[in-house]
Amino acid sequence: MLDTYLASMYGVETRSLIQAVQRNPNRFPDDFMFQLSRDEWLLLAPRHGRARGPTTLPYAFTQEECHALLSPS
Repeated sequence: MLDTYLASMYGVETRSLIQAVQRNPNRFPDDFMFQLSRDEWLLLAPRHGRARGPTTLPYAFTQEECHALLSPS
């Protein structure tokens, strides 16, 4: 799941979600999220209604990682 959709589900800004994960390294493993490459984003962009890539490449989360965000610390 892309960061923008996950942030929207939680009602927060995308940058706030990314910062929360980055500021809590003990709670989230290094491979918790990964940033898409430009080529990966260009393959996905048409599916998400975007003709060009964003200024910052999005992060992606797996289903397990999304569930981990729901669990209390």
